[in-house]
Amino acid sequence: MNNAVREHREERNLTQGELASHVGVTRQTINSIERGRYNPSLELALKLAAEFECSVEALFWLD
Repeated sequence: MNNAVREHREERNLTQGELASHVGVTRQTINSIERGRYNPSLELALKLAAEFECSVEALFWLD
């Protein structure tokens, strides 16, 4: 699965730690998602989309 979490995070000038705090996970989780090593749960994907005010499809898509 591909994602645009890093791009959305950087557009808002957030660190990985700040984003993690906003959605209730660790900085390492955000790092793993951005690197494509971890696919988030549906709940986390929805929280990230809400944080960035976009659809889940704008953040995550299949190869």
